[in-house]
Amino acid sequence: MADPTAPPPHSFTGILKDIEHQNPPRESDDVSQGHEEHHALSEKASSHRRSKPASIDIDKTQPQDFDGELSTNNELPSANVQKMIEDYIVLDRHGKSRTFKSLYMGNNKARRVLVIFIRHFFCGNCQEYLRTLSEHITPDSLLRLPISTFITVVGCGDPALIDMYAKETGCQFPIYTDPTRSLFDALGMVKTLNMGDKPAYAKKSTSRGIFDSIVQGLKQVPKGLALKSGDHRQVGGEFLYEPFQVSTPVSTPHEEQHPQFGTFERPVNGNGNGKAREEEERAEEKRITWCHRMKTTRDHAEIPELMEVLGLDSQAHVPDPKDEKRWVEATRQRKGTGVTMVPEMKRLSQAARESAEHSHEPTAVENN
Repeated sequence: MADPTAPPPHSFTGILKDIEHQNPPRESDDVSQGHEEHHALSEKASSHRRSKPASIDIDKTQPQDFDGELSTNNELPSANVQKMIEDYIVLDRHGKSRTFKSLYMGNNKARRVLVIFIRHFFCGNCQEYLRTLSEHITPDSLLRLPISTFITVVGCGDPALIDMYAKETGCQFPIYTDPTRSLFDALGMVKTLNMGDKPAYAKKSTSRGIFDSIVQGLKQVPKGLALKSGDHRQVGGEFLYEPFQVSTPVSTPHEEQHPQFGTFERPVNGNGNGKAREEEERAEEKRITWCHRMKTTRDHAEIPELMEVLGLDSQAHVPDPKDEKRWVEATRQRKGTGVTMVPEMKRLSQAARESAEHSHEPTAVENN
């Protein structure tokens, strides 16, 4: 009797499953040990899994794996939810665990951090999203903003696929993963297989995107990772963390050390975890001020909206002529909700310009 929970035989997952069963991965002792360590870390992450909080409003009239467009909203997560998920576990590319709050809070972290939750690591739509994002938003452009800003990406598959994903997308920002999907659940992100309308950030055709995803999956069969990209029904969203006030004090210059480019992480000092814990306690508190949850598998907030939320000028971008129509349409769309620090950032920029202009004006002594 067929397993009712098994994927359809001709689906993307079904094809990969058949191929992987026919070609079982061969693992060395080192790889086997690495998988055992990853399993232990996943178990640790599972211990932090919580039930979805009732404060997030989601359409409950449809099952969690409903194939249509879901009517989830973009209500900001409550303070209780935000506090609860601080210590949830994410894994880096090496399978090392860290707390979720370490991605956006701590000394030498950017004061504003946009966390982008993506779908499974073979999802062509999300890969297109990060490719387009990387073309228009760079670490350098964010570093030039009056309030330090950065981006972090969180997936839901095996951490061993992170390097592949970074290479395929050209993503310049750090990528982590939440294999248990605890964060996805707690923050109200849902499951669906409906594709929805084609977004402006998608340049490839649907058929080409599916083909590329299958090829990526097939390449991972020998490593045993073809079926470990994450739940294909899970969709993501974007959440912006900002400090409570623009003037919130941060670490003093003599305390700071130069971070590696693109990480905002200071070198480790001291022995053990005492130093890290002390720094974490002194870090300024942050909250989610803007968010967007996907309703379909390609419903990320459009790039012009992200640029606006981050404080970048989307109007300064000159799109490729063939993409101009979709880009103009995307500039009119607003999917997320919230109030950010961008107005204050613009005032800071204006004040800095006026101060610079004033400093270059000749004084009375110079005129004489």
